[in-house]
Amino acid sequence: MNLPELAAFLKSRRARIRPADVGLPTGPRRRVPGLRREEVAQLAGLSADYYTELERGNGAQPSAQTLAALARALRLNGDERDHLFHLAERPIPQAAHSPTAHVQPALLGLLDRLTTTPAQIITDLHETLAQNEPAVALLGRPPTTRGPAASFVYRWFTDPASRALYPAEDHPHHSRAFVADLRAVAARRGRDPEVAKMVSSLRRRSEEFSDLWDVHDVALRRGDHKRIVHGSLGVIELDCYCLFSEDGRQRLLWFTAPPGSQGAAQLELLLVIGTQDLAANDGPDIRQR
Repeated sequence: MNLPELAAFLKSRRARIRPADVGLPTGPRRRVPGLRREEVAQLAGLSADYYTELERGNGAQPSAQTLAALARALRLNGDERDHLFHLAERPIPQAAHSPTAHVQPALLGLLDRLTTTPAQIITDLHETLAQNEPAVALLGRPPTTRGPAASFVYRWFTDPASRALYPAEDHPHHSRAFVADLRAVAARRGRDPEVAKMVSSLRRRSEEFSDLWDVHDVALRRGDHKRIVHGSLGVIELDCYCLFSEDGRQRLLWFTAPPGSQGAAQLELLLVIGTQDLAANDGPDIRQR
């Protein structure tokens, strides 16, 4: 591992980012042209001490997940992200839906600016890559599970607890929508082994999925009206909109409600409550889009 080069690369990328680019205030006493170390650490979900060790080249051994988080925090393009992995001597993630997938910079830039409405970036297989804090408060944090279970669609048909996000009477609608979306993704990807494996496993494990798959409905989920069950605020009626990346493999989702509606009022309360109710919940965090 080339620690000096890794440290120098991180410093150079940090110096080029303006605080406003990532939604941070500039402040009157900023002495560095780019982000501070603690700001990069915060954006990447790391401790300030750990990130400082990385920039000093003092022997920290970043995992692939840590490198992916740094690539997102530092807004690295594809070549820069690959270079970061090379310097750390980690395999470069290839699949767009892998846990270390490189979030599309354009989508991430938009996510940074959506501070007052729940928003998150997912893959076309419904794996969460990035969330803002309102989305965490509304939906919960994504699971740390890898493999097919990282997909909310997969969990929807294999883990009954995942369905607690929506009222029971809405479940048939979401089941149909998920299956039609997955079929559209499968067609777009062609003979993708990951999709084929997921479909095969779901057909074995879920009779509901198998029956719906045989209907052959096809429709990308571009938007929907949803009722979301929140532990503190009850059922929140929201409109969910979707923006696709150029290659279609990633999506920016955001949730909103008409001005003056009960949903809009509940969203305002959500911003006040934040994640306090999640921290008080000793059970598993099952809420996930």
